[in-house]
Amino acid sequence: MTVFLCSKCGTPITPELAELATVPEVVDLEHDRDKDTRRAPSTVPRSHYAIDPEPWGPSYVAQDDQHNPKPAQSRGGHVVCREKGFVISAGTRRTVLVHPDDAADLRPLPRGKNSSGCCGPAGNQGLNLACVCGAPVATLAADCFGPYELHLDPVRTYAFSP
Repeated sequence: MTVFLCSKCGTPITPELAELATVPEVVDLEHDRDKDTRRAPSTVPRSHYAIDPEPWGPSYVAQDDQHNPKPAQSRGGHVVCREKGFVISAGTRRTVLVHPDDAADLRPLPRGKNSSGCCGPAGNQGLNLACVCGAPVATLAADCFGPYELHLDPVRTYAFSP
């Protein structure tokens, strides 16, 4: 079992969690979304975590194939076009995916920084949740068009196995 803590202050962010062997597939079936929040079921079950080997969040680079663009995030969401054309994440690799309810004490950054989205934060603008000490440590993706998951930054958090 592993607990994730804030690298700045050492405060536990999660309870004890069991590691999953692989990152679960994103469920994005319309009939599985919550009728009120429009959120998909969480990618990771409660009391578990997985290490995502793919890039997540900013920065973004132009996609090689501009004629057949992919979603900007490897785990789902929208295709994104900017000045340089269709982009794809070149952000942090090896983020720790957890069920959002397993890090319930995290707080949104001041003034909703990096939390834009339709029905919740899209998770594509960078860290949007902070530890109780104020240090940004995680990115919540909870919008109606993508996955529902929490990415703990692998530098701003660390694992401890009691």
